[in-house]
Amino acid sequence: MWLNELYHSLNPVAISIGPLSIRWYGLAYLVGFTLAGVMLYRTARRWKLDITVDDTLNLLVSIAFGVIIGARLFYVIFYGAGYYLQHPLDIFAFSQGGMSFHGGLVGAVVGGSLACRMMHFSIPTIADLAAIGAPLGLFFGRCANFVNGELWGKPTNLPWGVMFETGGAVYRHPSQLYEALLEGLVLFIVLYALSRAYPPRSQGTFIGIFLLLYGVFRFLIEFVRLPDQQLGYLLGGVITMGQLLSVPLIILGIGVLVYAHKVGSPQVGRVR
Repeated sequence: MWLNELYHSLNPVAISIGPLSIRWYGLAYLVGFTLAGVMLYRTARRWKLDITVDDTLNLLVSIAFGVIIGARLFYVIFYGAGYYLQHPLDIFAFSQGGMSFHGGLVGAVVGGSLACRMMHFSIPTIADLAAIGAPLGLFFGRCANFVNGELWGKPTNLPWGVMFETGGAVYRHPSQLYEALLEGLVLFIVLYALSRAYPPRSQGTFIGIFLLLYGVFRFLIEFVRLPDQQLGYLLGGVITMGQLLSVPLIILGIGVLVYAHKVGSPQVGRVR
């Protein structure tokens, strides 16, 4: 079990200086947002859109705040199982973990849309640009989940099984790395390859593909990933909350792609 040996050689704390500790999870967020911003700017330049470095930074800050707030709120609402009603102050205890991708996505859309309104940018185009770099953030985030030993999968006899410290004396699917591969690397490669074309594909193409493929990948991986303990399986023990929240993404992604193909609106930068 070579991957098991790698896992046990890793420390969730990247840097420790006296009482100050910086965890890989926090660094993953930082690197993910940074790379997403770089991709947004470079792709906008390739598409010949009037988006500057300052514009990119402002958009990135708004999206980042939306991601963090939305991810936490969704976790509290959909995964808390009533815990936060009894312990409301723990809602702000980010150090205890508890973030939802689906909430982060909603928060990113809200935060990014508000920034676009104030800066007079096209919301569909910025959504497409952000979608291209977003999988890089997902990749590093899932790798950090692996280092933290959280969100592991069902028992397995496969040679890459990992015995997580909180998962008992049994080898389990490293479902975090499955997600890093599919939701991160594969999704990024698909979107990046499509973004190389000029003139760029119509508005909505990239966010539509992102929603569709992420929803499909997440739904499939949930079959080998154990659900959150406080929730378990839903709807008669056959579906997880992650799958339940992924179905609307798949439907929405298909709808956005159909609309984008039908309307064919070109990518634009600032709108007046």
